[in-house]
Amino acid sequence: MKHQNFTSGFWVRRGLFIDLSQYKERPMILYRPTGLEELLLVFATGMGRFPPRLPGQTIFYPVMNEGYAAKIASEWNTKSGSLAGYVTRFFVNEAYVASLPVRTVGASEHQELWVPSESLEDFNDHIERQIELVDAFFGDDFRGTIPQGFALKGKDAVEQLVMLVSMHDYNLMDFHGEIAANREAVFAHFPFWKRRSFEPNAIADTRRTTVLNAIRKAWSEVSPKIPLSDC
Repeated sequence: MKHQNFTSGFWVRRGLFIDLSQYKERPMILYRPTGLEELLLVFATGMGRFPPRLPGQTIFYPVMNEGYAAKIASEWNTKSGSLAGYVTRFFVNEAYVASLPVRTVGASEHQELWVPSESLEDFNDHIERQIELVDAFFGDDFRGTIPQGFALKGKDAVEQLVMLVSMHDYNLMDFHGEIAANREAVFAHFPFWKRRSFEPNAIADTRRTTVLNAIRKAWSEVSPKIPLSDC
């Protein structure tokens, strides 16, 4: 398997610079396209681990490049299940990755790391730092995760932002509390809220941007260890 070259650091997409001094051993970048359900399970671990495979799923497939992960997320995940595809990025000890097989599926850039399901917990133990959400795609009928409590109860992803805009206008304490109470929905839907126009819902782009900035500020206070994605 061909490995990436590491010296004192290296650049990846979006101008991210990796400072190797924060790692015990050299890391390798891997990507995992997920649906909404898997993303929420990863979020529940503090963005630290991937969930166990379902019965009949014998292999866990992270991929070797972001473009391939984005292709799967945008072309497959958005057409089934929750109609959302997310791309996660994470760093794994390079020596450990070298012990696992890489398979090419179709085109040469379609490379997957094959992790047997029974080895997934060990694989998780070799993940360095947090798993990051770096890209997201949504089908036309995406509804998202539906909260079961507070003012967002029973509302889909579009209705949630409409409600948060309204709350931001009249009660910042309730607005802040809603972010804290429904962290799963806010985390998973924030990229959707950034990308979708809410002008059909009588929310101008400038107003939406103001509220999204307020959501990000509130989030940094209620969930400082897991940043909202910039994707």
